[in-house]
Amino acid sequence: MNYPVPTGNLDQFLAQVRSIKPLSPEREYELAVKYVETGDVDAAQEMVVSHLPFVVKTAFQYRHYMIPVADLIQEGTIGLMKAVKRFDPYKGYRLVSFAVWWIKAYIKNYILKSWNLVKLGTTQAQRKLFFRIGDIGEHFDSDSRDARISELAKELNVKTDEVIEVEARVKARERSLNDTVGDDNDLSPIDLLEDGSANQEKLLIERESEDELARSTSKALKKLDPRERFIVSKRFMDDTPWTLQRLGDHFGTSRERVRQLEKRALSKLRREASLASAHAALPA
Repeated sequence: MNYPVPTGNLDQFLAQVRSIKPLSPEREYELAVKYVETGDVDAAQEMVVSHLPFVVKTAFQYRHYMIPVADLIQEGTIGLMKAVKRFDPYKGYRLVSFAVWWIKAYIKNYILKSWNLVKLGTTQAQRKLFFRIGDIGEHFDSDSRDARISELAKELNVKTDEVIEVEARVKARERSLNDTVGDDNDLSPIDLLEDGSANQEKLLIERESEDELARSTSKALKKLDPRERFIVSKRFMDDTPWTLQRLGDHFGTSRERVRQLEKRALSKLRREASLASAHAALPA
């Protein structure tokens, strides 16, 4: 098989793809079995290349999203390779029937990621809506538009508010912060943004405060006995805090006794914190 050579010219690549002939069912089965049983990379490559015309055809179905077709073809090809890797020839169906879902899934996912800086399609319902929002169409009056929105919402089992929200987000494409605004075109949105970042002096003070707090906490914990230290650690410093009952079971004592130990430990820590604050207030 003559494989297409990747070039920067899309028309040249498409011309090469159009010359690819499809595999016969027998040849496809032979290659798929060979890949499954031996992991033969050449067999997988031949299956992928032979289905490139289908990938191209599918990618062109999504060209109205204004994403470069070459990028859509690339993503669809990745989906095709995933499909070849998971294809089971013993189930009796053709590869294209199995691969179509993978190809479309990778293309759609790429469109969603590329469409807007603010991520769309964070839920399954939003993903469905994104690729069906064009079904709303243009309407001369609000009643017919509202009726079509209601029909689409019912068909996809979502709320009408979700349809309206996704439609608005699809239509609200990004605008460059460098675009000029104003009557004289002498300003850009970026000129009007306030710099809310902290200055270096403030960042240094915050970092030093955090370091001092860490040192004080470590020093205060050393004043506790091992059991108190364990209780404070598990109750307040663990990613999944322990309950009083669990600590009681751990030490073989009652929940109330653990509560008393915790109260005593916290009292010691407060006392140490007060002493540290008073020391810090003294002149050097």
